[in-house]
Amino acid sequence: MKAKILSIYFLLFFVTGIIVNPAAAEDLTIYTYDSFNSEWGPGPIVFKRFEEQCGCKLKVVSPGDSGTVLNRVILEKANPQADILLGLNNSELEKSFSYDLWEPYRSPLLAKVPADLRVDKKYRVTPFDYGFIAFVYDSQKLAKPPSSLQDLLDPKYKRKIVIENPKTSSPGLSMLHWTIAVYGEDAYLDYWKKLQPNLLSVTDGWSAAYGMFTKGEVPIVLSYVTSPAYHLEYEKTERYQAAVFQEGHYRQIEFAGILKGTKRSKLAREFIDFMLSEKFQNAIPLTNWMFPVVQHQALPDSFRIAPQPKSAPELNAARVNQQNSKWLKAWSRAMSE
Repeated sequence: MKAKILSIYFLLFFVTGIIVNPAAAEDLTIYTYDSFNSEWGPGPIVFKRFEEQCGCKLKVVSPGDSGTVLNRVILEKANPQADILLGLNNSELEKSFSYDLWEPYRSPLLAKVPADLRVDKKYRVTPFDYGFIAFVYDSQKLAKPPSSLQDLLDPKYKRKIVIENPKTSSPGLSMLHWTIAVYGEDAYLDYWKKLQPNLLSVTDGWSAAYGMFTKGEVPIVLSYVTSPAYHLEYEKTERYQAAVFQEGHYRQIEFAGILKGTKRSKLAREFIDFMLSEKFQNAIPLTNWMFPVVQHQALPDSFRIAPQPKSAPELNAARVNQQNSKWLKAWSRAMSE
């Protein structure tokens, strides 16, 4: 009798439309860096697309840059507040692994990602885009751009370059690692000391540095190979170009992963799969200004002036985690002398 009553009860609620699929009402909390979820970033587009696909509601929290997001997750490890961290880069990977933050998941779509981007063989994190740092120059002010890190030391560039601080900026940190990869731990500080006279400013973040560049205060800025594509896409100009260097360019890969302790593993895995799908990957080029890890369609025409370097000098992630604090302290001392 009880079973019959319950059957009638659920039937009534189903017919009247009052009952809601529990999975459809389930929230998924995602931590990401602020620019990803800004009005001009991919967040508003891809998060809405996922909500439409899953019939669920996302809660997106953007407390700062990628380093700030990672530190927050580490502090909350004993009582996780998020299900997914989206936006970790390869310089931060080993640090995250040392804190045992992840619930491993191997997406069936991962096979579509090039092998050299699948750097985590334990599937704790999944790549979603990548890019290369580069020095972008104003072709109306420089007839002949630099073609190597060594060229940047030329006295003709005195106070004509702006870069970001490696202690507070992702491209700044990648440049520090780039010089260590090229010159080694014995010689990278000597390089920086020689570069210092040519630096007009070392800003805290990318926005300040790029703002100085676009205002005409300097003809060279540390940015990404894809930055000129933005100007071509929205300003219809090829004035700004990425200088291609003989040593290659340091590569940044961005990852997302499911955080250990989540109570929404199934939905979180669905998001990781979605992240490698066409609906997510096709939004990356013109919003995050990076290269998608799965190219479902041709890149926008503006990307024809965004070179993909033939080589990418990199540092081992474990070595970065072990030595990074030491490198940053040494860099700070050398730049303040």
